[in-house]
Amino acid sequence: MLRSQVAVWRLLQADDVWGSVGVHEYDVLHTLHRRADGRARIRDLHREVLLSQPSLSRLVERMAEDGLVARDADPDDRRGTVVVLTEDGDRARRRVGARHAESIRRVVGASLDERELRALRLLCDKLRAGTAG
Repeated sequence: MLRSQVAVWRLLQADDVWGSVGVHEYDVLHTLHRRADGRARIRDLHREVLLSQPSLSRLVERMAEDGLVARDADPDDRRGTVVVLTEDGDRARRRVGARHAESIRRVVGASLDERELRALRLLCDKLRAGTAG
């Protein structure tokens, strides 16, 4: 499972879809977009993205400087930070997301037919739900 994931991930990372928004930035933008209010605390983002907490904090700082996200004080924890998806960030997410989705279809679709893709989606959802903590 890990070798398959690494092989697919390397192909997706190497694909020329990212532009000025890299893989990790897109991961943060997409994660924020999936939330109803487009907001998340850093510690909650950390549970969902593929970065260490210090790396994520530095990335969010750069993304805020670029206008892709805003950083607000956490109303429930004065020490915490809430990351907010901005309009510019959402535009970047849509632009990159469309190209990334096509890249996924091309890379994964080359190996799996529609029935296998549906089964993979179902199994991935089941694994994610079973390991959510």
